[in-house]
Amino acid sequence: MINNIEAKSLRQTGRIAGGLYLTIIIAGIFAEFFVRQSLLVPGDAVATAQNIMAAEGLFRLGIAGDLIMILSDVALAVAFYVLLKPVSRGLALLAAFFRLGQAAILGINLLNLLLVLRLLSGAEYLTVFSAEQLHGLALFFFTGHGLGYSLAMVPFAMSLLVLGYLVFKSGYFPKILGILLVVAAAGYLIDSFAGFLLPNYGAYADVFALVVFLPAFIGELAMCLWLLVKGVKVEPARLRPSLAA
Repeated sequence: MINNIEAKSLRQTGRIAGGLYLTIIIAGIFAEFFVRQSLLVPGDAVATAQNIMAAEGLFRLGIAGDLIMILSDVALAVAFYVLLKPVSRGLALLAAFFRLGQAAILGINLLNLLLVLRLLSGAEYLTVFSAEQLHGLALFFFTGHGLGYSLAMVPFAMSLLVLGYLVFKSGYFPKILGILLVVAAAGYLIDSFAGFLLPNYGAYADVFALVVFLPAFIGELAMCLWLLVKGVKVEPARLRPSLAA
């Protein structure tokens, strides 16, 4: 049975989840678009290496931004589990596991960016490679990070799909938020599997980016802002039957 104290705790958890979600969005956009996309010159290993070496501090800040995003994602997985387990403990746990799987992949994937820095560090033991080889390997690992990111989006999309269903059924939020999250999940899945299955994915990358980014940005930002501004609507008496079950 949910009492007023527990209902207040759920509302506080909702606010915390909103703050974590906003941190994830800001840190993720900064690391991907303001750092990596500004330094990467597609197909040009030399220019990309020169950009990274000229802005090494910015590149490292991008890695730090990713770490903040990943740590916030782990905390958000727990917050959403606590928030939505009265709706369905099993599904809330499943969504948390999918989100933690995404965080694990993203954490391991950061090794690609650290290897880029190591290759461009000018260490003496790297003199066995020519400058062109080092630049080529740096671009290889840089773009490899992008592939790892796409792979992480699969468990993330599954987490978002389950989360959208729970949000829709919970009564805590407007049902449209759940629908937007499900649409965002579908966009992530479509883009990720297109990247894995289409040999000429690059020719359609801009189209798929629009398919993913627009619904994801709208759905996730709407959820984040609702948690921060409106919060969670919890009615203790309404939650008693589900908890008793």
